[in-house]
Amino acid sequence: MALLDPEDWNGRAWFGRWLRTSGGGTDVVEPATGAVLGRVGLADASDVDRAVRGAAEARSAWAAAPFTERAAVLRRAGDLFRTHAEEIGDWLVREAGNIPGKADFELHVAAQEAYEAAALASRPVGQVLATEAPRLSCTRRVPVGVVGVISPFNAALILAIRSVAPALALGNAVVLKPDPRTPVCGGFAIARVLQEAGLPEGLLHVLPGAAGAGQALVAHPQVPVVSFTGSTRAGRAVGEAAGRHLKRAHLELGGNSALLVLADADLDAAVDAAAWGSFFHQGQICMTAGRHLVHESVYDEYVERLAAKADSLAVGDPARERVHLGPVIDEGQCDRIHGLVTASVGAGARLAAGGTRRGLFYRPTVLAGVGDDTPAYAQEVFGPVAPVRSFSTEDEAVALAAASEYGLSLGIVTRDAARGLELAARIPSGSVHVNDQTVNDEAVAPFGGVAASGTGSRFGGDANLEAFTETRWTTLRSSTAPHPF
Repeated sequence: MALLDPEDWNGRAWFGRWLRTSGGGTDVVEPATGAVLGRVGLADASDVDRAVRGAAEARSAWAAAPFTERAAVLRRAGDLFRTHAEEIGDWLVREAGNIPGKADFELHVAAQEAYEAAALASRPVGQVLATEAPRLSCTRRVPVGVVGVISPFNAALILAIRSVAPALALGNAVVLKPDPRTPVCGGFAIARVLQEAGLPEGLLHVLPGAAGAGQALVAHPQVPVVSFTGSTRAGRAVGEAAGRHLKRAHLELGGNSALLVLADADLDAAVDAAAWGSFFHQGQICMTAGRHLVHESVYDEYVERLAAKADSLAVGDPARERVHLGPVIDEGQCDRIHGLVTASVGAGARLAAGGTRRGLFYRPTVLAGVGDDTPAYAQEVFGPVAPVRSFSTEDEAVALAAASEYGLSLGIVTRDAARGLELAARIPSGSVHVNDQTVNDEAVAPFGGVAASGTGSRFGGDANLEAFTETRWTTLRSSTAPHPF
């Protein structure tokens, strides 16, 4: 029996079961072909309120359940991501434009997120504190209640489950608003897996919706914590709204990550890493290498090799062809990518490879001779574009890498790993990868960016404990304390 039958969710969303929404509906479109894969219900503010109230009602019993019960559900969910890998993977390819290898990677990470969340349920819940009074003094981590999760299209499964799974494991309920372009692989697949895993009804709600649904979720008085992944522009709006309502917002935002290639780098290895870092999933990844900073002694050869690599990559429909790059998510995004490339060439950059489109298929592109004001270098492109710039000294490389409003990921390629670490210490970044490109993710590692890339490491490992619990101070005396009046 299919896990995801379009007839089940036709015009509906997930409220612990399939129900009609009040916000109308939207087609789920395959970007590679334009085919309609189904139609989902869109949530409005009234649907958000219904979901949050249902989640708040269900969460008390879940929070009181033994940690072993919560852990067992998450372990089964991890197994089920593997059991249903072929079906969910097909949705990742057709709905989100993933090549099959990326779909496999998302499924692997989703399973690991569920397993790590299961382990999280049994972590120590507090500590004993020193106290000057004759009493026991301790802290205890308690669930926050209902967690709101707003996730994007580009790694739809990973970027939803990485908040949903730990929040549930720690005793919370969740209302998830996936991007309406990828509601199935980014939301409904998670709901159905967790339902099969035995999650009690009402603890997870999945509501595809536009910005208004997200605004209602952030503003709802019964949602004390919001986990948002998306653009810096939208993240600022979420953070401002959360601040007004005195609630926590964990923000993982955009990036324009630098890849430094030093003079001693193995160019074959550097170009392989660089192509992956800029062109993987059509460059639609927040950690994409958006600025290639290459020592002047190897710059010309690097550009030539990277351009040849770009020209060798196949672009097409990942559901029907063996390709390296699939389609960009929609027309608006493809227009933006091409506009930035065109403007960059107009500003003096040299088009070394790519720069052409066919429908939503955009050729991997290499731009040489870029500078501070080159649009595709100065801005996050979110497309398969590699702007390359030279530097002459390590101090210049550090200054160029740090000269960005973003601070998400950093890659450094050198034969001297210790030297790479020394350089990395001088460049603000949420993560650093020496002798690797910028796109890396593991469920066990804390993840997040600094500056315009977000509010620091808020996902993964022990960071999840901070993200989805409150710390409560508790004291205990053997008898009532005397007081001076």
